[in-house]
Amino acid sequence: MNEKDVFILANRALNGVVAKIADHQWDMAMPASFVRAGGDQAPTLREIINYHAYDDAWVPDMLAGRTMGEVGADAFGGDLLGTDPKASFAAIVDKACAAALALDDLDRIVHCSFGDFTAREYFWQINSFRGLRAHDIADVIGVSADLPLDLVQGMWDEISPHAEEWRAIGVFPPAVPVSDDAPLLDRLLGLTGREPSGA
Repeated sequence: MNEKDVFILANRALNGVVAKIADHQWDMAMPASFVRAGGDQAPTLREIINYHAYDDAWVPDMLAGRTMGEVGADAFGGDLLGTDPKASFAAIVDKACAAALALDDLDRIVHCSFGDFTAREYFWQINSFRGLRAHDIADVIGVSADLPLDLVQGMWDEISPHAEEWRAIGVFPPAVPVSDDAPLLDRLLGLTGREPSGA
């Protein structure tokens, strides 16, 4: 399984969790772990999902090799969820997944706001963000993330070789000790600083 396959699985998993959000949960304040660097207050669930919509909305242009300047830095600003947030989010996810599926060169250069990377490296950055957030948001709203085994394996294969390097730059908090014979999802959660679901 390659990086774009993991992206599609992660994005679909996140969309599956968003589909389970109850109407009364959109305005709930999220735990401190969701506060963005430099932020001083907890975002709402809707703000978190809108940010994921924003991040996903950029994927087709990023994979096509366009720069943010060419697209327009504010192209996807504001509220992307509208009056039907689940449907709006699903439509954005569909476009991003279609763009990933159509990508024919994982070494194509992607122009991110913080530098140029191959598409493969870009996927490394955004796959774990989606897959782990699917787990985190599901935990907060009290539903199962239903992460497919292929997705868990794909994220493990992408994250484990770089976990300590990424932890050193603040991507992950300190690891949570997990037994070597624990299920792979538990080991992935521990590696990325999360308490395993069964803990």
